[in-house]
Order: sequence, then structure tokens, then C-alpha cells
Amino acid sequence: MILKPIPTHVVTGFLGVGKTSLIQYLLAHKPADETWAVLVNEFGEIGIDGELLKGEGGDVAIKEVAGGCLCCAAGVPTQVAVNQLIAKARPDRLFIEPTGLGHPKAIVETLSQGHFKPVLSMRASLCLVDPRKLKDPRYLESSLFTDQLRIADLILANKMDLASLADLQQLEAYLQQQSITAKVLPVQMAQLLSAKEASLYQYLEKHYFARPTAWRISKPATSTGSSLLGSRPAMPFDEADDTRKLSIDEQAFDELGIYRASNRHEGRYTLGWVFDCCYEFDFEALVAWVKAQDCLRLKAVMITGDGIAAFNYVDGQLGVMELDDSLDSRLEMIADKPLPQAEIEQALLSLTKRLSN
Repeated sequence: MILKPIPTHVVTGFLGVGKTSLIQYLLAHKPADETWAVLVNEFGEIGIDGELLKGEGGDVAIKEVAGGCLCCAAGVPTQVAVNQLIAKARPDRLFIEPTGLGHPKAIVETLSQGHFKPVLSMRASLCLVDPRKLKDPRYLESSLFTDQLRIADLILANKMDLASLADLQQLEAYLQQQSITAKVLPVQMAQLLSAKEASLYQYLEKHYFARPTAWRISKPATSTGSSLLGSRPAMPFDEADDTRKLSIDEQAFDELGIYRASNRHEGRYTLGWVFDCCYEFDFEALVAWVKAQDCLRLKAVMITGDGIAAFNYVDGQLGVMELDDSLDSRLEMIADKPLPQAEIEQALLSLTKRLSN
């Protein structure tokens, strides 16, 4: 039997622009008879986005790759992660969320050639943009920012509750200057999520889910691969190859029940912590502490005395969402300068009480 190529979408955008919120929204409207898969690439070493997506339905397979960009090392991390996810889930649709500091062109190129050509059907790529960022010259001077826009088939101008019409016009003028012709659609992902509004999903399903990506690869495919469905599709690497392990499956907690990780890449620094389930944080104190942080981005899923809370802090704006369950508390910060690990950890521990086992 011939394996039908899996419709695959790449969702791009800079840090904190709403990529995970968009995927949460799409999963909330997934057809009941379909299995979807999501590959999440996080810049930091602590997997948090996967925790946010796990509660979006039983027919959703989530895989996280932490610590840098999926496109590095000639695309090997991308290939291994996609192989593992397809072999495990056999999804009807696949979404790939690269880190906001990743190189999406290389990812699309990898997935459009070789063994993946008969396995994946590269459909419309979506790019989220905060139009207010066009006021910051660092964005306009960033080749990565432009690359994300260039591979997009649809550009979602998010956070329009905070942006102005002038911001949107500046975005459109920049796209015209760069000869980028993708359609721009203004959205408010936070509102769509909370209201469970299906209009955006219906629009994407009608106009973009079946649409091949307009971004074309000029290089010829190097391998034809196989599209015969036996025990699993033929892949360039075995999903059981432990030498290519991409993420930490078991956190190495110390005697205090804490796991720490850090990363530095392309002028950005990350610090992350995982606290075992014995730690319970004071919700109000934690909110106040997060709002006082000087960093580019902070994400967290925390066990508090008021329940499980997910935090998303970017550009001085804090979003908090209630979750049903979590096996531990995890927090990660991204900054453009080194962060004082011991000082931050001491401050976090002052906001907790440790419960007995």
C-alpha cells in the first residue's frame, strides 16, 4: 500500500510572537478523526512548550527538541526528530515549530528533499509577526527576521490588540520593500484561544491547509527514498538510534530535587530549572517576581498553591494560563546578556515551600 505523504506545515516567528498559541489554537479545532503531530524546537534546554501542548487532545503526538536550532549539523536533528515522530504517531498532519532564533529556510529545504520527498507534503508555511517590532531597527537589520518572512505563505500579524494601524502599515511597507508577496492577516491569538473562535481555523482549512508551499527548492533531490508502508516508512535514520538522542528523557535532579540547564547561542543566553513535584510556589509572589525580571523572554509551567499555572512573559507583558496537570515545575529565561544563576535560583526558592513526599 502506498503511504500518503503527510501534510506538513512550518510555523515560524521570533521569540514570544505567539507560535505556540497558534498551534494550541489549531489543535483545539483538530478534526476528531485525525491524528496530528507537533515537533517543537526550543532555544533553551528545558522543554516547556511541549507541556503546554500535551493537554490539547488524545490524538496529538508531541515531540520536543531542546537546545538550539533544528537546522544545525546539516539538518540531522530535523531528520532524526521527524523520523521518530512519524514512526511513533503516523500522523495525518504535522506541524513543526522551530525556535524563534532558528533558520527556517534550512528546515524547509531539508524536509523538501531526499528521503522525505515521498513521505512529507510540504504545505503552506505560517509566520507570526508582532507589527510593533518594525519600530525596532534590530529586527529590520536581521536577516533571520527577513528569512522567516520570505518562506511564509501566510503572515499572521499577531497582537493586534496592542498594535496600531500604523504598525500594520509599516509591516506591509517593509514587505513590499523586500518584495515579499505573502498575504498579511491581522489576528489576536490570545482572544481567539480564550473565545474558542473557529473563524481562523476555518479560513486556514479552506485556503492554506491543502495549499503547497510557494517556497521552492532549486537543488535536486539526492535520494528518492521509499513510500511503501510496511512496518513504518523508510527513513534515513533509525528512530531507536540512541547515539542521536536529541533531548533529556529523565531529568537528573540533585539532592534538592532541582535540575538546572543553560545555553548560549548566537548572542543569546538561557537559564532553566526543573523543580520536582515536592515544590509548591506561591502564585501571587511568583507573578510579582516574573514581572520584575529583565529578560527577553520567560516561560514557565509551575505547581502553585492555587493550581498549575503556565506563564508567558515577553515585552513586559505577562500571560497566565491554568493547566490541568504537570509532573514538575519548569522555568526558562532567555536574555541578551549572561544571567546570574545562583541569585535567580535563590529568589525562586524563596517563593516556595517544599512538601513532604
